[in-house]
Amino acid sequence: MTDKVFDNNQVSIAGEVVSEFVYSHDVFGEGFYLVDIRINRLSNSVDIIPVMVSERLLDVKEDYRGKFMEVNGQFRSYNRHEENRNRLVLSVFAREVLLTDEETEGQKPNYIFLDGFVCKPPVYRKTPLGREIADILLAVNRPYGKSDYIPCICWGRNARFADSFEVGSHIQVWGRIQSREYQKKLDEDEFEKRIAYEVSVSKLEYLETEEE
Repeated sequence: MTDKVFDNNQVSIAGEVVSEFVYSHDVFGEGFYLVDIRINRLSNSVDIIPVMVSERLLDVKEDYRGKFMEVNGQFRSYNRHEENRNRLVLSVFAREVLLTDEETEGQKPNYIFLDGFVCKPPVYRKTPLGREIADILLAVNRPYGKSDYIPCICWGRNARFADSFEVGSHIQVWGRIQSREYQKKLDEDEFEKRIAYEVSVSKLEYLETEEE
């Protein structure tokens, strides 16, 4: 049962370490720390992806900036309470970590597979240039009755397909994790720069339920 649950959320990323480790939280005396990985896109832009690493996997007191890290794990979410509301925080939870001095050639640097359930009505729209986009919030089950809530963004015909999904639809997605900067309005004159993380979907499948 546990192995099957882990199969529904698979991430493999590889990139340059661009931050030091920052303490996040403890679970039964095991410390977890966040570190940022920079991954190059084919379009010459970059994604900065936060990775959650246990102190048992690496010496988190070391500064690994400039080294390359390969990570296998899962895309996880949790709610952080701030400004009188809950904010969804996303990171890659590392199960395996490999550090190298040079980038590994030939490896797909940013890959994710998710198997989950649509938990909000998809939002379909068109850009001013006519590009079709659909946003999906996917609930991916974890052991012990927990779930991760992962924002996904679809393009083109995938967006049109996603627009037909209902809440509770069982789907699978393949793609990559991307980071996106945006301005959060705090009051009339004050804005704060924030980073959102989401899955850019390259392939999408709808799974029929037993009732169908």
